[in-house]
Amino acid sequence: MNYIISFAVLLACLYLGIGIQTITHLPIPGSIIGMLLLFILLASGVLPTHWAKPSCTILIKNMALLFVPVGVGLMNHLHLIEANTVPILLSIYGSSLVVFLVISLGIHHKEKDK
Repeated sequence: MNYIISFAVLLACLYLGIGIQTITHLPIPGSIIGMLLLFILLASGVLPTHWAKPSCTILIKNMALLFVPVGVGLMNHLHLIEANTVPILLSIYGSSLVVFLVISLGIHHKEKDK
């Protein structure tokens, strides 16, 4: 019974996110909005963690299997990836550089305060 409640909670957050995305026409996928809703509910304590934990455990254990459709989708659209290799690489390296800089500045300021 715990699994049914847990999956129902996850599906409710997913479909709420899809509904919000459909109504507001945000450029963010509904599944991401649903995950943010789930995070907010769990972090605020509105939703007890034991309600979501059973299905989350199952999904994490089988995460490798969930990447198979993504890999097949990438192979089906390989021509788009090849056509956009430079922008993809620039965004990967640029975002990594920004993350490294922000983390290093944060650590620098934290160490300076000691």
